[in-house]
Order: sequence, then structure tokens, then C-alpha cells
Amino acid sequence: MSDKLRSMEVFAAAATAGSFAGAAQALGMSAVMVGKHVQALERQLGARLIERSTRRQTLTEIGTAYLERCRDVLTSVAAADHVAENLRAEPQGSLRISAPATYGEHRLTPIIAEYAARYPRVRIDLVLSNRVVDMAEESIDVAIRSGPLTDTELIARPLRPGRMLVAASPAYLARHGTPRHPQELAEHNCLVFAGGRPAWRFQRGDEQIDMPVRGALVSNTGASLVVAAVAGMGIAMQADLLMEPALESGRLVRLLADWELPTRPMHILRRPEARPSAKVRSFVDFALERLG
Repeated sequence: MSDKLRSMEVFAAAATAGSFAGAAQALGMSAVMVGKHVQALERQLGARLIERSTRRQTLTEIGTAYLERCRDVLTSVAAADHVAENLRAEPQGSLRISAPATYGEHRLTPIIAEYAARYPRVRIDLVLSNRVVDMAEESIDVAIRSGPLTDTELIARPLRPGRMLVAASPAYLARHGTPRHPQELAEHNCLVFAGGRPAWRFQRGDEQIDMPVRGALVSNTGASLVVAAVAGMGIAMQADLLMEPALESGRLVRLLADWELPTRPMHILRRPEARPSAKVRSFVDFALERLG
């Protein structure tokens, strides 16, 4: 189809210029090539479009009618190209984003609000799920993923890794004391994540400790463990994005800060398009600026 469109464009230029030589000059090709394009159209249509002589060329009746339709088609194609170019140049349209639930709620949603204020013509469709989505199958434009990457075909950029923190409320520490070493957690009520590691891992230099913990509460959500810690029930180890609001307000106190805890890699991904749309490109850049 693209070859036929090119032939239609050459035919229209020849009709406008009144000669193959004039069309050739306008299009930057040889007059012989102009003739080949016109002949290709005539073969496909089974009709002559231009009557040619050594001194002049004139459109046939079919050529005149066909020229009008060619111009309509070429105008529509140019308009479609213009729409596509505008969509690439200015962020607009629907942007479908996938992210893990907790990360999406606590890290991503606040920056989406900023992004929407900057680019009001973009409509965000946010899909929060802890499963790994198929970006092509589910029409996802941008995805946030935690953990090691397995799909090497996607374009991935690293975000700030997720860190684990240990904290307890001031009231709990006043009653039970503040642990200064991971081994002292054996004497404390630790709030445990269901299905997680049976021990909390700490590292400082070359020293590594896998500390078994136990307590009066086991939960399958990190948010509930943080709430319990704020209520003074015990010591929690949870992701920084869940801990930070309570730490900043003083409702929790960070513990064992001189020890390193596990981190989890985070990436922002898009599909491998040579020229991503403006909405995709702008959101990836915006997220890297805020979360990278």
C-alpha cells in the first residue's frame, strides 16, 4: 500500500507540474522514475491516466477523476500523520500504568497527581496488582516492577530500591527497652509477616546475622503490622514506604540503624518502541526524576 501511495503522490505532482520533468524537480527524483510510478498506476488500474507526447501531456478523463480522488487520499494521509505527530509531540490520551499495590498506593499515586497537574491532557489508568502483568497482552504502557527482572525485551530503568526498616513506638520502647543489637530482638515481641523469611537478616560490614523472631502477631499485610507497631504492640520490620510517615511524625522510632537490611530492586519499564509516544516518554522521565 505504501508503494501505491507513493505512486499516487508522484502522479498528482506530475499532473500539477504539467510534465514529468517538473514533477521530478519538485520531488527530487529523475523524470524516468516519475514515469515508472505513473505507469505502475496505469497498469494497476488498467487505464491510461496521462496522454503523453513529445511536446505536452494532458490528463485523460479517467486521469482527471482519479487525480481528484488521489488528492483526497493524500490529504487524509497527511492529516493522519499530523495527528500521530501531535500525539508524539505533546503528552495526551490514555496512559495505562501497572504497579505493585503497596508501591502504587504510597509511592506512585502522589507523583501521578503531580504529573496530571503538569500534563492535563493525559488520562491515567492505574492498575495495582502484585502479579507480573503481560504489558502487551494487557495494553500496559508503563509498568513498575519490584525484584529481579525476567523479561529482557522490555526497556527498563532503575528506580530507588525498596529498603526494609525496623521500628517500634516510643511507648513500646519505654516499657520494654531499646534493642542495640539484632540478637536482643529475641527478648522482644516482634510483629511477623506471614509467609516471609523465618529470620530477619542484618548485615554490618562482614558481619551477617539471621535473627529468628517471634511475637504475638502474624499478618499477611505489611500495613497492618505497621499499624500494630504504632499502637505499641511490638517491633516491626517493614518496607520504608510503609514506615516513613510514622517515622516522620514520631509515632515510630527507627531501630538498629547502623545495620543494613535487605533491599529490593525496583524498575520502571516500557515496551521496546523505537519512538515511544510523548505520554510514555514524559511519564518515564517524570518518574525517574521523582523516584529514580
